Parts: sequence; structure tokens; C-alpha cells
Amino acid sequence: MEILEAGFDDATAVLVLPPEYRKRTRTTNAVERLNAEIRRRERVIRIFPNRESVLRLLGALLMEQDEKWSMGKKYLEMTEFLEWRKNRKKGDSKVVRIG
Repeated sequence: MEILEAGFDDATAVLVLPPEYRKRTRTTNAVERLNAEIRRRERVIRIFPNRESVLRLLGALLMEQDEKWSMGKKYLEMTEFLEWRKNRKKGDSKVVRIG
């Protein structure tokens, strides 16, 4: 029970965010998708000759993902979020509660 109480604030931190951001930030789908892509590419190579070759592959993959996220469909509209955060710092301390 102590562990649950100690981690409660961390586990419910997403509830403070505006509703349009909760759905995207409450899951680990983006991280899981990236991990699956790393595993997919790693299976093709199977055996890496050295540590540097692994880092090159991962670096190239991460650069590719960064380009997709930067240039493609926006995962989150950050200007809206930054405005919300700025207003919240000014004293808007609304906290969303469940139940």
C-alpha cells in the first residue's frame, strides 16, 4: 500500500493536462512503436560486428524517426500546450479530478 501511495501523484500526473493531451501522453504507444521498429531492423542484421555498428543503426533510426515526427503529422500541437502551461503558471491551478 505504501508503494501505491508513494507513486499515486506520478501515476495520475497526466490528469492535470488538458483533455486533448491526455490520450497521447497516458499511453506508451509511441515508445512501443519505436522499440518494435528497432527490433524489426535488428532482426535483419542478427549479429553486429561491434558496439559502434549498433549505435550507428540506432542513431540512423532515431534520426529518421525525428525527421518523421518533425515534418509529418503533428503528434501534439505544442503551441497550445505552451500557452496552457504559461496560463497555468500564472495561477490557473485547476486540477482535474476523477469521480
